[in-house]
Amino acid sequence: MKKYNSILSDIENRIREGRYTPGQKLPSVRIAAEHYGCSISTVTKAYAELEKHHVIYSVPQSGFYVVEKPGDWRDKRDSRLIDFATVLPDLDAFPYLDFQHCLNKAIDIYKYDLFTYGEPQGLESFRHTLVSHLANDQVFTRAERIFITSGAQQALEILARMPFPSGRTDILVEQPGYDRYLRFLEMEGIPVQGIARTTAGIDLQELETRFRSGRIKMFYTMPRYHNPLGTSYSLEERKAIAKLAIKYDVYVIEDDYMADLGAEHQFDPIYACDGSSHVIYVKSFSKIIFPGLRLGALVLPERLLKTFYSYKIYPDTSLLSQAALEVYIKNGMYERHKHRISSLYALRMRALREAVGRYHEPGLMEIPDIRAGIYTHFKLKAAVNIERLLKRLSERDVNVSTSKGYYLTDYIEREKFLRLSVSQASSEQIDEGVKIIVEEVRRGNW
Repeated sequence: MKKYNSILSDIENRIREGRYTPGQKLPSVRIAAEHYGCSISTVTKAYAELEKHHVIYSVPQSGFYVVEKPGDWRDKRDSRLIDFATVLPDLDAFPYLDFQHCLNKAIDIYKYDLFTYGEPQGLESFRHTLVSHLANDQVFTRAERIFITSGAQQALEILARMPFPSGRTDILVEQPGYDRYLRFLEMEGIPVQGIARTTAGIDLQELETRFRSGRIKMFYTMPRYHNPLGTSYSLEERKAIAKLAIKYDVYVIEDDYMADLGAEHQFDPIYACDGSSHVIYVKSFSKIIFPGLRLGALVLPERLLKTFYSYKIYPDTSLLSQAALEVYIKNGMYERHKHRISSLYALRMRALREAVGRYHEPGLMEIPDIRAGIYTHFKLKAAVNIERLLKRLSERDVNVSTSKGYYLTDYIEREKFLRLSVSQASSEQIDEGVKIIVEEVRRGNW
């Protein structure tokens, strides 16, 4: 099954990146089997799957060809733009036909449930499905402790507003950190403190000092593929954070929003180190499936269940979306799509590393060696005028985001960096974009 999935992913990536063009004939089944080192039946099965999803078509006595797609969405966008700023998944990687099938199936299965308002906690059968789904990420729990929310953002907002057993009020956030959540906390007037996170990680002594202060009710962190840095905590750091949370009765919100892009690497979340007493595990499906589904899931410690339920009193999460995603997970489509999109982003991150090795010069910027996820960052020297750099890059059709929005308004110890996302940039665009960034930084004249 692993070989079959890798063949599917490779062919789809070749089509997406233009190495197999519309109308082009694919290698024969026999030649493909020799290339991939597998049986003819495995390639035949892969080709049949691609044909079923209208990616390729067969011509009797001739072979298989790439489907032409007139009016493709890419024809409507500016082909010159190298977009390193967007975080939306690649539209070409969306499983439209698969998910359409699951929507229709969900309507048939749950036709009576869809006429009700449902439960605030989420569709019960879907929560039971998530028990085994989350276990794949070393998050072991019961359905009673799972809540389904309208995206991960809703879960984070409820947690910020609700009281915690300790009676404390402050939220500790990494700096830099998730920009939308920072703006929400500031707009709502919720007491918030920042703690520095860098490529090297976090100062655990400083974290313990903050926890010991008696003011922190919860610590919000992205241990895997941090946004905007792209880095991940080491196992030792994750274990230490879990230990400190228990010691000082501080809850940790573990935003594992890109868990599905780390399937190829052993990564036990903080939740697995904690025993589930002080870690709130939050998962989003927007980076792997359609962002428009607005579905998130969180696993809560026992002590927080009643309070969270009282704050999420309304069943405002789409039952149809929950039911369709349940079908999508149960029939194995989710795992196949996860493998496909993980392979796609891995290729793009490799292209980025290779471009850095090709164009970057020692001492020009600090660039971490990130091998997975969709983000990285280029740390700039203090003398760089970041607004002027942005203008120059824009004039050369390169779009990036900067460090500015990823800090609390009053946080002083900021670093200057460019955040790059590879979610919608091809390998060729990545190479050209990195080259342009290096050229403009080297140019100076700030």
